[in-house]
Amino acid sequence: MKKIKVAPSVPTNMDVEKIKDHHIRLSVYPFESGYAISVAHPLRRLLLSSTAGYAPVGIKIEGVQHEFDSVRGMLEDVAEFIINLKNIRFKIKDPELESVSVSYTFEGPRELYGKDFINDQVDVVTPENFLATLNEDAELAISLIIKKGIGYVPSEDIREELPEGFIPLDAFFTPVKKAVYEIENVLVEDNPNYEKIVFDIETDGQVDPAEALKMALDVMQSQMSIFNSELNIVDNSGAGSNKDTEKIFYEKIDSLGLSARSYNSLERAGIEYVGELLLMDKNELKNIKNLGKKSLDEIEEKLAELNVDLSKMTDQLKESILNKIESLKG
Repeated sequence: MKKIKVAPSVPTNMDVEKIKDHHIRLSVYPFESGYAISVAHPLRRLLLSSTAGYAPVGIKIEGVQHEFDSVRGMLEDVAEFIINLKNIRFKIKDPELESVSVSYTFEGPRELYGKDFINDQVDVVTPENFLATLNEDAELAISLIIKKGIGYVPSEDIREELPEGFIPLDAFFTPVKKAVYEIENVLVEDNPNYEKIVFDIETDGQVDPAEALKMALDVMQSQMSIFNSELNIVDNSGAGSNKDTEKIFYEKIDSLGLSARSYNSLERAGIEYVGELLLMDKNELKNIKNLGKKSLDEIEEKLAELNVDLSKMTDQLKESILNKIESLKG
């Protein structure tokens, strides 16, 4: 007889098997029937599309004007050199940096490999990948701009961001080489219909597979966090219905009806939207330049009148609101 439940079972087991460097097999179980694919499929898509990696986005070669040019003393032409460069997987050493510019000078005769590009700013996780052959007359001076990003960005979208003289490169940031899963049945008590997810994840070494999975889970949580908020719940019956609370965050600060002194202080500090004020703590408000106590009290009073409950908001939702405000600022 099938038992009546009031909530689905929650998986309790996870096994991690290291296949080789940067390659793991992850088993998670038991899921209720039909739940495994609901979890596995979006996670796979996020692993492939939203895991941050690094890629060169621009190259400058001394004496070269365009990608169909050639370099004196280098066996490969520039187009072939760029193709080989795309197979070199870089990693910015400082995790706080999202972009670095690095320069190199090589003299022949020699062969160039990924390991030759390791320096204080960047590492190379494909050190044995071949790049070019230089003869005894060659001198190759190059500069690279390496950025952190997600997914794939074509060179056409990068061109305008580069300094003069740089050739734009198609940027393939994704460090996940493989993300596949299988759904298997598993026996729980007398029920053979529970399920197990077996994930096979491999990266190029820019990130660890387990770290890539954590990134995907963070992205999923941040995308879903909006549903954890009551900001979008509006009483459509008309009884006790108030203005949609979420819209308050995206209103300009002039909607608060502040005095000229307070408004000008906020404007000089680059604060344009109510949400920026709502999501500041008291110390951050106090530290706004040229904001006196009288203005601070006025702003706090105006914010209190909005009656917005921040206690139920997740950090991910707050970050999402601030990101949207930044995009509105353009």
